Amino acid sequence: MRIDATSAEFAIPTISWSDVPSVTVAQMTEVDRSAIEDFGITLLQMMEQAGSHLAELVSAETEGALADRSVVVVVGPGNNGGGGLVAARHLANRGARVRVVLARPVLRMSEAGRHQLATLIAMGTDCCVATYDLADDELGEALAGADTIVDALLGYSSHGAPYGEVERLLGCIVDADRPIISLDIPTGLDPDTGGALGATVTATATLTLALPKTGLSRGEGPNRAGRVYLGDLGLPEALYTALGIQVGRPFAAGRIVRLDGSP
Repeated sequence: MRIDATSAEFAIPTISWSDVPSVTVAQMTEVDRSAIEDFGITLLQMMEQAGSHLAELVSAETEGALADRSVVVVVGPGNNGGGGLVAARHLANRGARVRVVLARPVLRMSEAGRHQLATLIAMGTDCCVATYDLADDELGEALAGADTIVDALLGYSSHGAPYGEVERLLGCIVDADRPIISLDIPTGLDPDTGGALGATVTATATLTLALPKTGLSRGEGPNRAGRVYLGDLGLPEALYTALGIQVGRPFAAGRIVRLDGSP
């Protein structure tokens, strides 16, 4: 293990990618199911962990210079988007100028996502829906003017190429050519194969959750994911053991670790 960071204050430990197993969509689906059904870890608990770690990574990637920094958080309709909304709250609390851009209207989001959005609205955070509130030129201007874009559009459970409102917003992100930090996997990347499914984010860094997804190290994955970090969701080793996944203790050095080398 070594320390890898832009400054000592925001040091993130580095471990070898070969020290942790990568998982497929089917395996990660079982991990999430078991966490909720067998161990009583709620979706909102895991979402809070994911979003707070994501905000911490944005801070580390910007050397802690969040005060008055413009961050646009692009949010999909599912639980990955909910993690992005948690990150938006933490980033705003740390002084960033946060704007949330939703891919779809509130009633077409997951219940957990709506829960997180309600808190941001109560805080007075700038939130809008891309397709309904912003014309193409306005959306492009908002993204191009960001210091950092947080990609929380689609997570590991997405199937096939993005479409509809998500595809439109994804295309605008790609065109903006700004530093992007993706949650779990860059949007547009197949989480199993690493195939680029149409327009695909090329991230500066990716925070994958619990265990790395196989697509991050296959196909286009290494070119699209940027620096890959692993975030702890607090899942017990017993959970993985019951599913036949041997994980060891990847978070012994810290709750966010950077993955180095080859899987």
